[in-house]
Amino acid sequence: MAPSTPLLTVRGSEGLYMVNGPPHFTESTLFPRESGKNCKVYTFSKDGTLFAWGNGEKINVINVTNKKLLHSFDLPKAVCLEFSPKNTVLATWQPYTTSKDGTAGIPNLQLYDVKTGTCLKSFIQKKMQNWCPSWSEDETICARNVNNEVHFFENNNFNTIANKLHLQKINDFVLSPGPQPYKVAVYVPGSKGAPSFVRLYQYPNFDGPHAALANKSFFKADKVTMLWNKKATAVLVIASTDVDKTGASYYGEQTLHYIAANGESAVVQLPKNGPIYDVVWNSSSTEFCAVYGFMPAKATIFNLKCDPVFDFGTGPRNAAYYSPHGHILVLAGFGNLRGQMEVWDVKNYKLISKPVASDSTYFAWCPDGEHILTATCAPRLRVNNGYKIWHYTGSVLHKYDMPSNAELWQVSWQPFLDGIFPVKTITYQAVPSDVPSEEPKVATAYRPPALRNKPITNSKLHEEEPPQNMKPQAVNDKPLSKTALKNQRKHEAKKAAKQEARNEKSPDLAPTPAPQSTPRNTISQSTSGDPEIDKKIKNLKKKLKAIEQLKEQAAAGKQLEKNQLEKIQKEKALLQELEDLELGI
Repeated sequence: MAPSTPLLTVRGSEGLYMVNGPPHFTESTLFPRESGKNCKVYTFSKDGTLFAWGNGEKINVINVTNKKLLHSFDLPKAVCLEFSPKNTVLATWQPYTTSKDGTAGIPNLQLYDVKTGTCLKSFIQKKMQNWCPSWSEDETICARNVNNEVHFFENNNFNTIANKLHLQKINDFVLSPGPQPYKVAVYVPGSKGAPSFVRLYQYPNFDGPHAALANKSFFKADKVTMLWNKKATAVLVIASTDVDKTGASYYGEQTLHYIAANGESAVVQLPKNGPIYDVVWNSSSTEFCAVYGFMPAKATIFNLKCDPVFDFGTGPRNAAYYSPHGHILVLAGFGNLRGQMEVWDVKNYKLISKPVASDSTYFAWCPDGEHILTATCAPRLRVNNGYKIWHYTGSVLHKYDMPSNAELWQVSWQPFLDGIFPVKTITYQAVPSDVPSEEPKVATAYRPPALRNKPITNSKLHEEEPPQNMKPQAVNDKPLSKTALKNQRKHEAKKAAKQEARNEKSPDLAPTPAPQSTPRNTISQSTSGDPEIDKKIKNLKKKLKAIEQLKEQAAAGKQLEKNQLEKIQKEKALLQELEDLELGI
């Protein structure tokens, strides 16, 4: 049986509702529209079968396939919702509050049994950041960061802490995806001159000096982002500082580190200086893409040895998105950039399309690996709110613009488990669409009034570097190593020296100088026999030659320095001195 089409959930000032996915794009009858502006949050389960939302009064949970209301929880202030991977537990979070007399507040993180609707456990979780517990994919273990320790629970029994991982001040942790053995990456920030570090452990082996699978320490880190690949064989760590002490960047300084579960680690060498905007793993777990460097930014695919596999050149981009199947990569420039996208076939490194999604604040691949969602949402942008559904070949299949007095707050696809949608052959021909294509407005550069009636000169602020397979060079041309470049320069210098020596030995072959009326040229080859006088003559000729070059530069319109002008004024005296010396020979 063919899989159903993913639904699209829309939340905004017009309410909460669902839209059928491609090719129909009509409002879905599976979920009755929740009108009003009180809907603060919604979420799907990992397999897309359950849907939970808050309407300002209650948190409701329904089964998407049969529209059945499963539970309704009295949580009017809840702003975060999350299902466990196998739909066993629903986690809810509301802001933590204390009473006026200073007594401790009530627990604000609740874990509910989805089958029975009973509350399994309540915790106090003051910060919204990393509020949700982390489960393994089979829900055997669940972990929380509590007072700089990681607490582990087993089989959703939250009354007993099964294991603890204790290091000095654990700031963050990430559980590995996939089946057993479970791994966990932990980050401990540096203090008192000691470096920060990230360590990998295998659950439950946390004790002993050699318990860690891998360790990577670094000094330049105020915060880190840890990214496991899908097979849990390696972690990418983006370490960033809040302030760049060199003054090169306003946004601090970032470095990219690779840590493998087998103990290997490396710093990923990025060829261009500047911020790291985005790093993303391919679902194959064998390569990753980094977008980095001062604008126009570079994008490069690296393998597990941290060697560059393919260089996409430079362009206006700050994000990368692999398709669910990993065969298509989108490089995009959103936020303060114009929304230009590059869609690449990463098997053949061939450009498929270059659509432009202006003013976009959100991007998401459809689980089918064919369609793309872009949206302009408030509060990031409060004008021109709306969303578009694209085919990866660049065609806009559906477009919805919010009315001028309405806002779009959130839009997302219904998730599906991996393997539901088969991989399809990549097509390069744009698919037909009923939506009229809009040509993006090209902003012309400002021209001052004095230049407006003159022809336009093509000048660029930045020269963009093409992708490596589009560079104008021969197929066998490879960039020379430092040693090869050094040898090449030596060879050229030797060749030039030989040519010069040959010209000195055979004056007939040397280029004849322009005739001049100065006496120094008539007897230039004569020698006095006195080494001292010959040396003086040679030095004078050298000075006169330099003066000739300065005069040529002045004639070409170059502005000369004061000391250079003084040299020219001494020409007459030098000529006289040279003439006296040569006459005395």
